[in-house]
Amino acid sequence: MSREDYVRLVCREMIPAVAAEGLADFADVFCEQGFFTVEDTAEILETAARYGLRPKLHANQLAVSGGVQVGVAHGALSVDHLERTTQAEIDCLKGSATMPTMLPGASFFLRDPFGNAKGFIETGLGIALASDYNPGTSPSGDMRFVMALGCIRMRLTPEQAFNAVTVNSACAMDVSDIAGSIAVGKLANIIVAKPGFDTLGSLAYRYTTPFIDKVILRGNILE
Repeated sequence: MSREDYVRLVCREMIPAVAAEGLADFADVFCEQGFFTVEDTAEILETAARYGLRPKLHANQLAVSGGVQVGVAHGALSVDHLERTTQAEIDCLKGSATMPTMLPGASFFLRDPFGNAKGFIETGLGIALASDYNPGTSPSGDMRFVMALGCIRMRLTPEQAFNAVTVNSACAMDVSDIAGSIAVGKLANIIVAKPGFDTLGSLAYRYTTPFIDKVILRGNILE
């Protein structure tokens, strides 16, 4: 099957079937060199939007692919990966509702470049950090390790990295109204740290040391 035939299959059969059964909230396209083109991505996202699926993208992992631009143009909730970006991507994201999301676990596992997190933040953009948890390119869902990579390899402060794995990640999933920070009206999902972990820096620095004293889920302490 050609790429063009597969895109038609996605748009004419897969997306309508998934939407009809309510199986997904988002449509995510890997807009990348050697995979889906900018034109393919636009067609898939436009079709998904007609069926009520919100756009997301994986882009700019292997090359500067144009994925950020097509994602912003279609109101993507997030654009993920971003190992390879230029000033053009930063300028495109400014003023948009799209959350740039970087995946340091994939960079670590594949020995790829780490995203320009510091540069994005210095221009006034927020960033999210996510695990990209999958068996092929990032076989770890440990968000504390993601935070540590944000500090150690991406040169973020502990506060910047913590925001990136909590409230900004919640924005990237469109759940910041109920999750991502401790506030009145949000879910009381809280980790209580052991003594000695009294700073955000200690979480990232001692990233393999057990630190959880209690877990509170929806206001209930788990035994």
